[in-house]
Amino acid sequence: MSQRLQQLQVGQLVLFGGDRVTEVSAELAGAFVAGDRVVVVQATGDLLHIPAEEHHRAAAAVARARSAFAALADVDDTAISAFFSAFADRLADDGVFAAIAAANQADVEMARSRGRSTTRLVLSDSMRAGMIAGLRTWAELPGQRDALVDTVEHQGWRAELRRAPLGVIGFVFEGRPNVFADATGVLRTGNTVVFRIGSDALGTARAIVRDALDPALRAAGLPDGAAVLLDSASRSAGWALFEQPDLDLAVARGSGHAVAQLASVARQAGVPVSLHGTGGGWIVAGAGATPEAFEQAVYHSLDRKVCNTVNVICLPRTRLDDLGPVLRQALEAAGSRRGGVTKLHLTEPAVALFGTACLTTMVEVERADGTHREPWGEVITPQLLGTEWEWEQTPEVSVCVVDDTDEAVEWFNAYSPRLVASLVSSDPHEQQRFWSRIDAPFVGNGFTRWVDGQFALDKPELGLSNWESGRLFSRSGVLSGDSAYTVRVRAVQDRPDIHR
Repeated sequence: MSQRLQQLQVGQLVLFGGDRVTEVSAELAGAFVAGDRVVVVQATGDLLHIPAEEHHRAAAAVARARSAFAALADVDDTAISAFFSAFADRLADDGVFAAIAAANQADVEMARSRGRSTTRLVLSDSMRAGMIAGLRTWAELPGQRDALVDTVEHQGWRAELRRAPLGVIGFVFEGRPNVFADATGVLRTGNTVVFRIGSDALGTARAIVRDALDPALRAAGLPDGAAVLLDSASRSAGWALFEQPDLDLAVARGSGHAVAQLASVARQAGVPVSLHGTGGGWIVAGAGATPEAFEQAVYHSLDRKVCNTVNVICLPRTRLDDLGPVLRQALEAAGSRRGGVTKLHLTEPAVALFGTACLTTMVEVERADGTHREPWGEVITPQLLGTEWEWEQTPEVSVCVVDDTDEAVEWFNAYSPRLVASLVSSDPHEQQRFWSRIDAPFVGNGFTRWVDGQFALDKPELGLSNWESGRLFSRSGVLSGDSAYTVRVRAVQDRPDIHR
């Protein structure tokens, strides 16, 4: 018979992956007490400690959201629209927003004092405007909770395929306050949401809930628990949320190992996952690239660091003489725009584009933890082209030389997280071949920063999915509030004597 775990011993062996073992560390053994939980990540052997308090907090939040989901079935779409309008109105009210702005400033100052990145954390005027516009978009969209998708007619009866909400959606994301508002978009399709924001932005999130979100829910008459903040600064709160079997979808947004861990926790609990992890765009100069279009694509893809910022630039050997100087100009301009240079990571053949002196020239690179003196350029192998450069103020890119567009596609498919790729070329045949062969959900012919649900599709996004873990089933790489649904089938008989 199974027993509850009471304690852990240092060096205790734990089985994972079917045929491997890992050991309990002294830190984990010392922190664990009876009632706590340990999740074993079967892919890596990571042992994730979830204190009992965090587990109970997450379970209670999901239970509230589950109760609200049932109650939401009796709420009409006009009330949901009223919620979005009220939420937007409160964010637009300068008096209300003053407290939110103050909380955000405190978060930013605290993050900077800890050497943390603040590029996504600052709730700027443009971010605020985007949040308000996104909420008003949801308010204006028609409700489609029972929309007819298709009808199959039979003699004397018919089968109707109708949209239906998924249920409770768990959402863990990094410290970006605007995503906090975007996540409420799932209410448009009748879902409820529990979200856990990164600790850097927790103060901002608390202020938004207190001064805008909760008042809007009450004003619209939506059930308590329709949108719940998991109020915890502990990383284990995210694991605790994603191990809840009552979740109908787990959305993880961030980057790297942290997102992979969250995904493993959810999958092992039997919860479907939508990942929004490692990013970084690729720009490929084709044989038919014009220098002006190439320069503009690079420059406009390096304005700030987000997942769709250009991360890798590929030049064909046949175009080095005319496109090399253009690339240098674009990278110099991108660095100057932010008061510095653009940090370079170069495959061996690309060094000649900037001169070998770039490998010994020392420059100032502004990172989250301060200013560093580093070589302007560093040599990398093609295998490292998948590294996403998480820069703060100093733009950072990889540059490689390829034989042709086909080789660039091969490298993208092999090494990148497979998010966004652009081919700069005026040749329609080259563009079609690129489109057919590139393994990416987002493909363009210019700058990479267009990849955004609100910018491209006029729909606030919960996140963008790359194809690093495989292609997505039955939906695009943009997860938005109105794409979080399932399909029910309803039989309607016109004759009572139907039989099989």
